[in-house]
Amino acid sequence: MQKIFKPARVTIIFILMAALLVVYVSALYRMQVYDTAPAEEDPYPQKTFQRYVTLPAARGNIYDRNGVLLASGRQAFNVTLNRTALLYDPDRNQVIQELLYITMDEDVQYNDTFPITRGAPFTYVSDMKTEQQRRLKAYLEFFKLAPDISASDLLAWMRTHYGIDYTVGIADARLIIGVRYELEIRAIIGTLPPYVFASDVSNDFVARIEERSLTGVYIETGYIRDYHTSYAAHLLGYIGPITQEQTAKFVDTLGYPMDAQVGQMGAELAFESQLHGIDGKQTITMSDDGTVLNVDTTREPEPGKHVYLTMDIDLQEVVEHALSAHIDLLNATRAEESDLITSGAAVVTDVWTGEVLASASYPTYDPATLSRDIATIRADPTLPMFNRATQGRFSPGSTFKMVTAYAGLHYGTIGRYTEINDVGKYTKYADVGFQPCCWYYTLNGVGHGPLNVVQALERSCNYFFITVADWLQGGGENGARALASAAQEFGLGRATGLEIPENTGTLATPEWKAKALKVNNQWYSADTILTGFGQGFNKFTPVQLCNYAATIADGGVLHSLTLLRRIKSADFSELLFTHEPEVLNTITDTDNIAILQEGMNAVTRGAYGTAKAVFGSYPVHVAAKTGTVQVEGADINDGVFVCYAPAENQQIAISVVVEKGGSGSAVMDIARLIFDYYFRTERTVLATPFGELIP
Repeated sequence: MQKIFKPARVTIIFILMAALLVVYVSALYRMQVYDTAPAEEDPYPQKTFQRYVTLPAARGNIYDRNGVLLASGRQAFNVTLNRTALLYDPDRNQVIQELLYITMDEDVQYNDTFPITRGAPFTYVSDMKTEQQRRLKAYLEFFKLAPDISASDLLAWMRTHYGIDYTVGIADARLIIGVRYELEIRAIIGTLPPYVFASDVSNDFVARIEERSLTGVYIETGYIRDYHTSYAAHLLGYIGPITQEQTAKFVDTLGYPMDAQVGQMGAELAFESQLHGIDGKQTITMSDDGTVLNVDTTREPEPGKHVYLTMDIDLQEVVEHALSAHIDLLNATRAEESDLITSGAAVVTDVWTGEVLASASYPTYDPATLSRDIATIRADPTLPMFNRATQGRFSPGSTFKMVTAYAGLHYGTIGRYTEINDVGKYTKYADVGFQPCCWYYTLNGVGHGPLNVVQALERSCNYFFITVADWLQGGGENGARALASAAQEFGLGRATGLEIPENTGTLATPEWKAKALKVNNQWYSADTILTGFGQGFNKFTPVQLCNYAATIADGGVLHSLTLLRRIKSADFSELLFTHEPEVLNTITDTDNIAILQEGMNAVTRGAYGTAKAVFGSYPVHVAAKTGTVQVEGADINDGVFVCYAPAENQQIAISVVVEKGGSGSAVMDIARLIFDYYFRTERTVLATPFGELIP
C-alpha cells in the first residue's frame, strides 16, 4: 500500500515552517529591541495649551447670635471662555456665534461690557462707566486707533480685525465683537480678572453647552452667595469682584486670584480673612481640539470659617420696621415734598459687653435681591447703600447736655445742687448781637426759673447749659477744650472699635475750626456756648451716640463696640474665637456719672420730663434724653433720642436719629417700639404716642 505522506516531503515542510518562524521572530525581536528610534516627526504636530483653574473655596457662613443662618454659599456653574483655545480654532467666530444663540435660546444673561449699543443705530452707550472708559481707552491706544473714533467706524475696524465674514449680519457681528473684545482686553490689560461669560447658569444650559463641545468654552464650578434674610443689609454687606483699589491688598499682598469674590461692605468685608478660605489651584493640559491630556491639582481648596455676629436678627427686623414705619407716619403729616424725611438710623447695644444687637439705617435695601437690583439701588439719590448708623454724622442736639453737665461737675463749675436762674435770654453777649434763648422762652415768653443740673436735664433747659459752657474753665477756647475732652471720655468723636467702616465724627475744638474752616475760622465764645447745648459744630454717628448712652448706663465704663460674637471652624468642630468685652475707657468720677443717671431718669419719670409722655407710665423704667437739632437752611429740625433700660438694672442702650424728624420727642416712639419687643416677656403696654414737640 502506497503511503499518503512521504517522509521526505514532511521533512521539507517542517524545515520551511521552521525557517518562516525564525524570520518572523527575528523581525519581531528587531522591531522591539533594536528599532526603537523615534519615528519621523509628524509634519503637523498636535498643539497643546494649559488652563490654570482656580478651585474656589466655599465661603464660610454668617449666623446671628442665636445661630440663625443669614448668609451661605451654594455651588453654581459658570461658563468661561479660553482665548488661547479659541485662537487655535479657525472657526472661532462661528463657535462664539453658536454659543450666543444657545444663550439667547435659554434666555441666559451674559457679560458684555463693550460700550457700544447692541442694536442699530450703533453708538457709544450713554451711561458708560469709569471702568468701561478705562478699558476702551487702553484698547484704542493698543491698536493705535483715534481716541475720538466713531462707534460705527470702530465696529467696522473690529469686524475686519476679527475676521468676521460679511455674510454675518451686523447685529450678530456686534455680539461676536463684544465677546472678542472681552477676551482681548484681558490680554491688553493683564490685571483684569478672567472672562466669565455667564454666571450661575442652569443645568439645562450646561447640558446644551456640553452637548455641543464648543472649542474653548468650559463649564467651571463656583459659589454664589445667598442671603437668607431681607434685613440687616448694612451689617451683612455683600461680596463682589475685586475692585481696582482692592488689588494691592488682595491680589498683590494676599495672593487672591483676580477673579476672586471678596467682601465689599459690612461683615463680609470686616471678616473677609475668616470667611474666604483658601482657594485651590489646578493646571489642565489640553490639545487644540479640547481633549484633556492631563489634570494636575497643585492645591486642594480649604473652606472658610463660620462667623457668628452679635446681632439678633429678630430684634433687627423690629428695629428696621419701627424706624421705617415711624418715618412713614411722620411723612404722612408733611404737605411739601421738601419736608419729607429721607434718612434716619437706630442702634441697639448691650450695655455690659459693647455688642451691637441691632443697627438700622434708613433707607435700606433687601440683601437677598441685591445682585438683581444693584444698578437701581446705586442710582437711587437717597443712597440706600450708605450706612447712616456708622457713617452718617449728625449734630447731637440736647443729647449732648450730659457731656456739658459732666464737664461742669468734673471741673467744679457747678455742683449737684447749684442753681442757675433761667430768665429766657442769655444777654451777656447782647452787645455783639448774640443772645441765645432757651426753647421754653421761645414758646412761652418766659424762662424755666431756678434749676439745678438734674432739673435742667429733665426739662432740657438750654439756658442752664449755655451758662455752664460759658463758665467752664473761664469759657471761650478753654471751655471748648474741656467740653471736647469730656466728650471723648464718653466715646464721642473717636472710633467705637466696630469692625465695619465707621466715621469718627467731628469733635469741635478751636484747633479743629482753625484747620477745617477757611473763612471765619476764629473760635468765639459763642462757639463754646452753642457746643454746650448741642447746637455747635459737633457731629457724631448714631453708634457713637448709642455707646455714649451705654457708658452712662454702665457707670462710666466705655466698651469697644463689636459685631463679632464667635468664629467656628469650617466643619463646626472647633470654636476658634469667642468675644470678650473690651474696655476703652473708665470714668472714675462715678459720683458725677450717678448724677447724669439721675437726670436721665427724670427725663422720663419727672413731672416735667421731656420724654414723660411716652415713658412716664411705661412698665419698664427707661432713662433717656431727647434732642432737637436746628439745621441751618432747613425748615424742620432733626430729632435725636438716646436712652437705656431698665434704669435700675441696665441691659440695652438705644440711639435714634431722624433727619427732619422735628424733635427728639417726635421720634422717641421708635425706641418705645424696640423696648416693646425686647421686654416682651414683661407686662409692656403702649404709651401715649406723642407729646408736645419739645427738645
